[in-house]
Amino acid sequence: MPRVITIDPGKSKCGLVLAEKSEKKVYKAIILKSELIENYVRNLIAAEDISQIIIGNGTTNKEIREKLDFFKKEIITFEEKNTTFRAKARYFELFPIRGLKFLIPREVFILNKNLDAISALIILEDYCKMKFTLNQNLDFKTWLK
Repeated sequence: MPRVITIDPGKSKCGLVLAEKSEKKVYKAIILKSELIENYVRNLIAAEDISQIIIGNGTTNKEIREKLDFFKKEIITFEEKNTTFRAKARYFELFPIRGLKFLIPREVFILNKNLDAISALIILEDYCKMKFTLNQNLDFKTWLK
């Protein structure tokens, strides 16, 4: 089945999600330096059947899109307004607080967390108008250098 890549572009880092729309599953969710995005996507395309790339319309959208110009299938620019803000709430939907940790303020659990991959997930969910789940084997990396 073809998969889709979604990118939350940024000046220094990008969130990236690899998902399967028909299964509503996320298979990769990472954050990487913006200068690494082209090579990372090239490697993904070599290993996976990618049908489209969805890029948020925010910071550095045009620059990232130019880097991905080699992709000859569909590249879509989509609204990403408030995704970073919404990523905090979505984080707790994906990783609920359990046990006595519930007594600690929620903000403590997301301090120093990069939420760009979750922002990319929100862009995908908004575009597809449906929620996605994380694959059980998903390695949810917060930073790839």
